[in-house]
Amino acid sequence: MSSRYTKQQYIDYIKLMTTGDILESDLPDESIGKYVDAALTCIQRFIDETKLVTVPFSKCIDLGPYVDSKGVKHPGFDHSAIVNVYRVQGFTGDTTTGITTSDVDPMYAQTWSVFTTGGTMYNLQNYVMNYLSYNTLLQMRNTLSTDLDFKEDKHGNKLYINAAYSSLEWVTIEYVPIFRSVEDVTSDYWIDVLRKLSLALVKIALGRIRTRFTQTNTLLPMDGEKILQEGTEEYKEIMEKLEKASCHFYPLD
Repeated sequence: MSSRYTKQQYIDYIKLMTTGDILESDLPDESIGKYVDAALTCIQRFIDETKLVTVPFSKCIDLGPYVDSKGVKHPGFDHSAIVNVYRVQGFTGDTTTGITTSDVDPMYAQTWSVFTTGGTMYNLQNYVMNYLSYNTLLQMRNTLSTDLDFKEDKHGNKLYINAAYSSLEWVTIEYVPIFRSVEDVTSDYWIDVLRKLSLALVKIALGRIRTRFTQTNTLLPMDGEKILQEGTEEYKEIMEKLEKASCHFYPLD
């Protein structure tokens, strides 16, 4: 089950790690929250968490406001990339309504009749020949026209889909969302990355604040240089790890 972290929880975590829950923080909650938002901006391009939505099929889908298969209205696809497009219905159609199409897969049709009438070898051979013929037909169709091949028009905010086999009523689109708020991130992995990166950015900020002016007559020396170094090293380590682990294969053009 996915988690959900509020912005205040990120802020409380950062304050705990930088003050030990004893000292008073040099930064107000509002400023710490801005660094949490900045961390989300840094990792947005690395997040590969996807979402699925089912919408009415069209060869040209407007990626603006839409109504999903449950009748819920949405403002639009706030996304960075379309990953894939899937069929909602099989070749036999929507069996829940009792209506089927004429595009029947022999694998479905022959399942219950292979061994009928005594299970003769003729039935088995007929089944195999039908199935091989069907697969040959699929290969020919895919050669001429790839089913569910798609092209996104970023500027026009359109998605063009090719349906090679039959007309569809609904289609499911898999996409990488753009996270506008840290509270939209629900993956445990990315919550952890966001938390660590936010802490590193706040450490850098605290280090710069504490090294802006130096006092030589204080009883306790300031740790500005140390915390600045810690934050810088942690930030560099996190970003290098994300760069190396990045394995996006999403069509972005």
